[in-house]
Amino acid sequence: MAADNLFDLKIITPDRVFYSGKASFLELNTVEGEIGIYKNHIPMTTVLEPGIATITEEGGNKKEAALHTGFMEILGDRITILAEIAEWPDEIDRNRAQEAKIRAERRLQNDKSNINITRAELALHKALVRIELADHVTK
Repeated sequence: MAADNLFDLKIITPDRVFYSGKASFLELNTVEGEIGIYKNHIPMTTVLEPGIATITEEGGNKKEAALHTGFMEILGDRITILAEIAEWPDEIDRNRAQEAKIRAERRLQNDKSNINITRAELALHKALVRIELADHVTK
């Protein structure tokens, strides 16, 4: 891809600048569904859904990361993501994610009157995203 097809991408979490660089394509999940973004995408702001983000850098190199809720602002040649949590595959402990999945499933299967169902479903979704990304790396 030519350099004129690149946009600035910054992913920020509460504790760090997770990613800052140039990209030719970005694919990730929003509450509206999966979205793919090239340079000069229509300006918009959207809410992220937990999922795997795929960043295509100059030269076609792809990086995958788990993003867990947040907001994204698209402004032509610049995208800024404010994420609650962002993780590279090597930062994910698959066993811990599997344990979190089991805990969330148990909470959802047991007496639902004493739990926050939305919170348990979100915990389950986050665990599944982490497991999926960890499994991508081991293949």
